[in-house]
Amino acid sequence: MTKTQAPSCLDTLVEENRQSLQQLEAFLAVLSPAQYRHAFDAEGKQTLGRHLRHILDHYQALLEGGGSGRIDYETRDRDPDLEREPARALERLSEIRDGLERLTEHSSTQLQLTYPVEEGGISLSLTTSLARELTFMTSHTVHHMALLGLLAQQLGVELPDAFGVHPSTLRHWRRQRDEVISPAIPPRRQTA
Repeated sequence: MTKTQAPSCLDTLVEENRQSLQQLEAFLAVLSPAQYRHAFDAEGKQTLGRHLRHILDHYQALLEGGGSGRIDYETRDRDPDLEREPARALERLSEIRDGLERLTEHSSTQLQLTYPVEEGGISLSLTTSLARELTFMTSHTVHHMALLGLLAQQLGVELPDAFGVHPSTLRHWRRQRDEVISPAIPPRRQTA
């Protein structure tokens, strides 16, 4: 990838992440605090708030690591207020969206990803890139959004069709729709 391609690539990847975060903001806007904290299992481990906090923790790790050169998704803050308070989660979403805009300033920073492989602190240090981590974040976020959507439906929350759908799938849907709307015109036959 050349230097002239890098900003465009990163801008595109940042924008995909920002779109997912905007969907999460709209999602939070329609939830009551009780829905946000509702336990879907007996232990209270499955809540909308916990899934959202998990997403936010990963973005925070990316933002912190993008500047320092070392990303560690395992050592996260796990702030319980983000799980219980949708207003606090909205604030963090806004902070993260702003942070993503500044993240491309570190596009040339060599990144190392810490990946634990055993209890007791044994970890791998893997070379990665900002582009690779942004693609991971899109997939990770959309995966959890799909789970959020399934849980929210149990509470009667209606969501847009695109909620929890990966951008590549949305592009595929658009191409299919466009083919139906304007089917390809066969090439003209050449006559001699």
